Amino acid sequence: MRAYTVLAVFLFSTITSFSQSIEEIKADREGYLWGEGTGTTINKADQIALENIIAQISVDVESKFSLLKEEVSKAGKSDFREECNQMVNTYSSATLTNTERVVINNEPDAKVFRYIKRSDIALIFQQRKQKILDFTANADKFLLNNQIADALKYYYWALSLLRSHPEGNTITYSSREGSQNLLLSYLPQQINLIFSGLDYKVTEVKDEPGQRSVLLDITYNKQPVQNLEYSYWDGRDWSAQVDAKDGVGFMEFFGDNAMSHTETQIKAEYIFEGEARIDRELEDVLKRLDPIPFPHATFYLPFTNNDKLVYPATKSSTIVTSSDNYQPKDMAMAINANRVAETSSYQEKVNKIEQAISKNHYEEAKPLFTSEGYDVFTRLIAYGKARVIGNDSLRAIRLDKTVICRGPRMSFGFSNNRKFVEDVVFHFNQDGKVETLSFGLNQKSLESILSHKSWSEVERLTIINFLEHYKTAYALKRLDYIKSIFADDALIITGSVVKVKPDIENPFLGNTIVKYNHYNKAQYLKALEQTFASNEFINIEFEESDVCKGGKEADMFGIQIKQNYFSENYGDQGYLFLLLDFKKPEEPIIHVRTWQPQKNSDGSIYGIGDF
Repeated sequence: MRAYTVLAVFLFSTITSFSQSIEEIKADREGYLWGEGTGTTINKADQIALENIIAQISVDVESKFSLLKEEVSKAGKSDFREECNQMVNTYSSATLTNTERVVINNEPDAKVFRYIKRSDIALIFQQRKQKILDFTANADKFLLNNQIADALKYYYWALSLLRSHPEGNTITYSSREGSQNLLLSYLPQQINLIFSGLDYKVTEVKDEPGQRSVLLDITYNKQPVQNLEYSYWDGRDWSAQVDAKDGVGFMEFFGDNAMSHTETQIKAEYIFEGEARIDRELEDVLKRLDPIPFPHATFYLPFTNNDKLVYPATKSSTIVTSSDNYQPKDMAMAINANRVAETSSYQEKVNKIEQAISKNHYEEAKPLFTSEGYDVFTRLIAYGKARVIGNDSLRAIRLDKTVICRGPRMSFGFSNNRKFVEDVVFHFNQDGKVETLSFGLNQKSLESILSHKSWSEVERLTIINFLEHYKTAYALKRLDYIKSIFADDALIITGSVVKVKPDIENPFLGNTIVKYNHYNKAQYLKALEQTFASNEFINIEFEESDVCKGGKEADMFGIQIKQNYFSENYGDQGYLFLLLDFKKPEEPIIHVRTWQPQKNSDGSIYGIGDF
């Protein structure tokens, strides 16, 4: 009985102390903003309480939203206060970290009290300011690497977040050169600078019954773009988004009037609204703000150099012959000892395979493959709507008993309006048959690996060969191959960028976090099988890499490489580490596979020294 009495006294004194604290906070209008909410659940009551605070924050800072006020006025909208309130609502996830909560009553008659110090309000906006600066710095870095899609994306995202910041018209940014720039002018200036430096050239026009295919060279400041996403006008509508690779793009026109297309418009993508889904606040901002139009994102492109045609383009575009096409350095040019000089027999076989693809008569090419090679070929054709879009002269190298031919470029289209360009690599066995195929690494990845002059040509080629098969296995959903390259006791750490779902304890938690999973081989393969089943496509691109040997183990290699991952439902960028055993180069084994979203504070990522 005494215990119950003590407990009752404790609860009464606790509630009384809270009540006194709440009354003091309510009375201190100069020091606090507060809100109350009631509902059948704590979640509902808390939501109402926080909405009350957000409305007060909006009133408190609306005078600072001069940039937003100017946009609202230009758009002819009358209720600036509502627009301001909606914009402050995009800060709800950050607001939670700076507000305190007191549950006055529990369910079913829940009552919640929320409050925040006025002096802490600035912290909410400071977090977004830092994100704006980080996005801008990322965009600058991508631009230096000719990663145009990434540069445009982060410049535009930074500009959108700037428009949502109450001090957006005064935030400055220190560039790599050390100059101070007002972001309000710097960001659109950089975006327009990219558009002015882009150039599209038609390198080939190919006509077939009911179809006209146009191959493009796309450069920025006369250098091939590492990546660019664009759409084109097909006469009735804008096409699906096309991902250019290593400066190569394409367009396709279908129907009875396909041959009548002698010009078009190309529009570079810069908003990337779909990819913004991984960032809750960014996604909310893009939805609430009207898009910023950049007229120079659209280019007028003639397919011929007929002087009588006049186009209001910001730059001229001309047709060039395939011999004028930009030929980047590749592994066949950088490797000497293993280069295959005579390629005519391989070229003839690749041409027959191309013809079978163009006619959709795949069985005609079957005699050119081994049984396993033909299985991979049919998987590749089924990857997406496959089309051959270009084929420079074949480049071939020899690796052990295999001749590797870097063959045609192909496009792959998917039902969600996404198209990718891939270089297809053919692997011929000693009998001259295709034993497997793979998607080639992009030029940046090839150059990064080939630059390691301390390794032998065979070692560099082996690493390139492995990575090309690795990315292809994920694209073609080859669980059998992936199973074969992981050691039975492999350490596998995966990661993904996810949003934290609201719950009763944290109803407004919407922050982006990185979720790590530690798998054994069986668990990883099971999770991967589910990922394959739930996505129409997976596409992986690698960028810069670093390779080192594993101490005394001459055949152990550690590969650190930047990975861009795209799928139907998800996309991210991060750093991959693979600890590989090349004792049998034809049967590589992965002992460790890790992923992290960004480098550590000292610029490092997981490596051999960590395992």
